[in-house]
Amino acid sequence: MLSIKQLPNSERPYEKLEMYGESTLSNAELLAIIIKTGTREQTAVGLAQNILASCKVKDIRDLQQVSVQELQQIKGIGKVKAIQIKAVCELAKRMARPLNSHTVIKGPKDVAKLLMEELRYEKREIVKLILIDTKNVVKKIVDIGIGNTNFANVNKTQIFEETIKIGMKRFILVHNHPSGDATPSQEDLKITKEIEQGAQLLDLQMMDHIVIGDGKFQSIYAIKMQQEKKSNENKAFN
Repeated sequence: MLSIKQLPNSERPYEKLEMYGESTLSNAELLAIIIKTGTREQTAVGLAQNILASCKVKDIRDLQQVSVQELQQIKGIGKVKAIQIKAVCELAKRMARPLNSHTVIKGPKDVAKLLMEELRYEKREIVKLILIDTKNVVKKIVDIGIGNTNFANVNKTQIFEETIKIGMKRFILVHNHPSGDATPSQEDLKITKEIEQGAQLLDLQMMDHIVIGDGKFQSIYAIKMQQEKKSNENKAFN
């Protein structure tokens, strides 16, 4: 087996990136640069290919769902390499979030644009709290529930505490459906109403609750407005 040093420069990941640009590298070649070294049996590229195959990565985003412990089960991947891979995955997620000091939320589409790429492929349900000022500028995004957390079990007190802690009055809730279906459940609607009522008692304003699916999203407030409009229309004929 040839080592990477024995390969032509045009086939070595580092040199190939320098000569032709990062977009010319395969997923395995990019991953090889991150893990740096292979094993006695495999080059770094071969090891990277093994990682993608062993973790059944059909889309490179799937690597985000693989834990440090799962990576360490692959021969040639120790604790350090596993942590390096997870660190890069987290950087990629953060870079996909188009947040800057002037990010303004004008409606549900802006929320979806902000968090869609981060949440659409998640296999876990994640609840996020977006804190905004009186001009709807995003000031902070906080993870409220991660893992197997069901939105119905989210800590309502933590939502209010986080909002008050940084001196905000307005907030937006966002959570994803791992199934990819963004349709809010009855529990989603119920708990949204409870949080809204609790916020009002504390002089806080819940601006919306967005459910993220795979490339789809739903605004619970928009649904509520449609239901109220339909109800009023029905009353007009009674």
